[in-house]
Amino acid sequence: MNPSPGSGPRMRFTPLPNIFFSQLLPKIDDLAELKTTLHIFWRVYHKRGYPKFVTLRELLGDKVLMVGIGDDQALHHGLERAVGRGNLLHLVLDREGKREDVYFLNTEEDRKAIAKIKSGEISLGALPRKEPYQAEEQLNIFTLYEDNIGMLTPMIAEELKEAERLYPASWIESAFKEAVTRNKRSWRYISKILERWASEGYGESGRDLKADGDKYIKGRYGHLVRRRID
Repeated sequence: MNPSPGSGPRMRFTPLPNIFFSQLLPKIDDLAELKTTLHIFWRVYHKRGYPKFVTLRELLGDKVLMVGIGDDQALHHGLERAVGRGNLLHLVLDREGKREDVYFLNTEEDRKAIAKIKSGEISLGALPRKEPYQAEEQLNIFTLYEDNIGMLTPMIAEELKEAERLYPASWIESAFKEAVTRNKRSWRYISKILERWASEGYGESGRDLKADGDKYIKGRYGHLVRRRID
């Protein structure tokens, strides 16, 4: 777990109504609902214009929310719970034959705004467009080891953790592939490949590290890589 860096001298804040703490929070027993509700409070507060709202597309494309909540299924679950509890208001619009889900805070002002939208008195105009966030598939070095070499031991697990700190994920995956291709299925052989690439150049071609790995030699982890090589 990475500790919070704490607040800085110019930290911005998002106010929450007292009713959230006195009536809503004690009743929320679902983590997805809590994360979704708090995130929408934050997003809506920092928006401009009238009325203030957030679309489902925006939420699905929000990296902060999606990384924290897990996936779109969890988001839909959190939204459904929040709307059902009355924390949020849900409006479905038809835009050129396409469904648009829009969410508001359940305030008197927003309830009036929704009534005006439904009556045609006001229009939301062009809605924000954002592609759904796609989480990057992260390399699991332990799975690679178990799938290609064998059962993990505590000592090997520690060495694998260190390798993840020292080398790019693409290097590690390539080193496993090379070891399998050469039928050298051992962590010692793989670690030697990584050390050689760090000192001589990534890949069998020995091309310059500047293309893929120079940042790992000269960057924040450079001293660790050099120490491992030495």
